[in-house]
Amino acid sequence: MGHERFHQIVKETDTTVVLKPFAPLTLFAAAGGLPLAERPEQRQKYRLVELRRWKDYLNSPITIEPKYFPYDPKTASLAIIATNKIFGQDDAMRLTQKLLEGCWVNNKDMALIDEVKNCLEECSINSDKIFTVIDEDNIGSAYDTNTEEAINDSVFGAPTFIIDDEPFWGQDRLDFVERKLKG
Repeated sequence: MGHERFHQIVKETDTTVVLKPFAPLTLFAAAGGLPLAERPEQRQKYRLVELRRWKDYLNSPITIEPKYFPYDPKTASLAIIATNKIFGQDDAMRLTQKLLEGCWVNNKDMALIDEVKNCLEECSINSDKIFTVIDEDNIGSAYDTNTEEAINDSVFGAPTFIIDDEPFWGQDRLDFVERKLKG
């Protein structure tokens, strides 16, 4: 729900973004968080209430309970890292939006290589080139490094935006992100 708005804020403020996809389950384990299915029932129910509120407030097309969420985001994350390396921030941001829409709007299993490739092609990014870069440029180590850095920076969830060493967690903090970037 927040990525498209964040991308707009980035454009308006001419901000450079360093995208750092990480392994969420590794992060949760290090930060004391729990995967969705292991959270207490009360927290799982409240999460759905909040998603409905935000969906209504933002007039968002998201699916409240997508069939394939949660999924292993590693392939999608590697594609984002490779896209950012080869084509830059704007293409990586567009790809991130498309991947999120794949899960949250189009109800697709974004852990599948073919779905990630489809998103790359929809963004006019050559998927064969990206997957060659993933294989040849050790993009997996960047994913691991991002995860370690997130843990060391006390990140505990996604999305987290860090501006001048100040963390902002969650799409519902974008007003504060915007104020910080404009201030």
